[in-house]
Amino acid sequence: MTIASFIHKGRSIYGKKVLFIFFLIFFLGIGGCGRKGMRPDLIFINGAEPETLDPAIITGQPESRIVSALFEGLMRFNSSGRAEPGVAERWEISADRKTYRFYLRRNACWSDGRPVTAHDFVASWKRVLEPATGAAYNYQLFFIKNARLYAEGKVSEFSEVGIRAINNQTLEVELENPIPFFLELCAFPTLFPVRLDCITSWGDNWIKPEHIVNNGAYRLVSWRINDRIVLRKNPHYWDRENVRLDSVEILPISKASTAINFYASGAADLILDKGLAPTSLLDELRKRPDFHSSPFLGTYFLRFNVTRAPFHDARVRKAFSICISNSEITRRITRGGEMAASGFVPPGLSNYSGVRGLGYSPEAARRLLAEAGYGGGVGLPRIVYLYSEGELNEAIAVELQSLWAKELGATVSLQRQEWKVYLNSLNSLDFSIARSSWVGDYPDANTFLDMFVTNGGNNRTGWSDARYDELIAAAGREADEVRRASLLAEAERILVEEECVIFPIFYYVGIQLYDPRKLGGIEGNLLDEHPIRAMYRRDRVGEKH
Repeated sequence: MTIASFIHKGRSIYGKKVLFIFFLIFFLGIGGCGRKGMRPDLIFINGAEPETLDPAIITGQPESRIVSALFEGLMRFNSSGRAEPGVAERWEISADRKTYRFYLRRNACWSDGRPVTAHDFVASWKRVLEPATGAAYNYQLFFIKNARLYAEGKVSEFSEVGIRAINNQTLEVELENPIPFFLELCAFPTLFPVRLDCITSWGDNWIKPEHIVNNGAYRLVSWRINDRIVLRKNPHYWDRENVRLDSVEILPISKASTAINFYASGAADLILDKGLAPTSLLDELRKRPDFHSSPFLGTYFLRFNVTRAPFHDARVRKAFSICISNSEITRRITRGGEMAASGFVPPGLSNYSGVRGLGYSPEAARRLLAEAGYGGGVGLPRIVYLYSEGELNEAIAVELQSLWAKELGATVSLQRQEWKVYLNSLNSLDFSIARSSWVGDYPDANTFLDMFVTNGGNNRTGWSDARYDELIAAAGREADEVRRASLLAEAERILVEEECVIFPIFYYVGIQLYDPRKLGGIEGNLLDEHPIRAMYRRDRVGEKH
């Protein structure tokens, strides 16, 4: 494509901003384009700047993509979103399905060449369970015998937890009860091994490029905050022969218009984040061969802070929920083919059908608000709606603010925060209502529902309900799939319909922008998993695929 034709394409589809970005790239060499031969094999836009790259601490999808390139667990996800052997080359499962014995690859090594051992997994999982680590996802290990009790200080000796290194190559894990998704869970970042000696030596700085030692497909070469992260193929990775991109550059861009301009001008090859396709351009983008979308297990929803008035009252929470028309938001604002949500758990799971939800009724919302003592919005305390950066989040926030004022007479202040600050505000319950999203960690309803148990690391609502806790615990003990699904559905009914602790708005559609003539190894899937190690170039001479 000539420069003239490129500029014409940019002007006709994306407007003047593309020209500015193009010339910035052309003259300054953004992304390594300015020096011949220095451009990475892949440059992709990942959304917000990562909060951290510590597998035990991360909670967001942007961080997870990078961490999954740097580290690898017993299992790994492939481009179809299915779990496959990772560091473990094989495993045995006991007849009662409670004991797993994993056999590690002898050629699985850390990036400094030292073998990855079963002892590394034991030490890393122990670290996740220790309160001082602050792992929000520590409950993902609570399926293991005595893991919860150890995390809560009720068991003092880690030897009583069902995690044991038989020898360097053999790891044995004993579960409290059989669960159908444990192998998928072993591909989740919280269960990745880390090097404890590096953490001891460098403290919080162990994740910096000059200190980090990792076991995944890539090495961390550089990390410039709010600029870019650079990865290079790890020569010690056990499956390095099948890693086809030697160098990868990751751009932390959270503004959709900026992302699309970088992509349109050639400064990036791929947009992965679901919120980075500008809604105003979706009608045009969906006609293009470089637009790819598919549904996945993800929900956009609101959290209510039940510790802060007026949302300590379930009637107020319901009032603020049922005056929202989900279908109008998906029709007028998101416009990406998203489905209006009824319950919290998205469709697509073979063993779960979910709940009906609260529905839409502004009249009932006004009655509920009046019953709670706030008729017409009179007497409502200050309400803050918290959301993270992103044009879609901004548009939905403005819509909700207007809607709550119109239907309920409520004055709601909007508070937009950059990703790291937003996560901190969620964790400290510094909000009244918060925009949230959740993507399933494995294909089971439990991955959505178990986080709202009392004091759950990702609860972030202040809510506690003994009935809910017991239903989730009973589902964990239940071997019969039909009965288990019934228990989970009753828990979801309490969460969404009775207590209205959260309000689901829509189910996500995964959106990626890339030229299929140039890139391969990217597939739509239910978990929205797109491992970098599986991607490859189609447009390079001699490239195998």
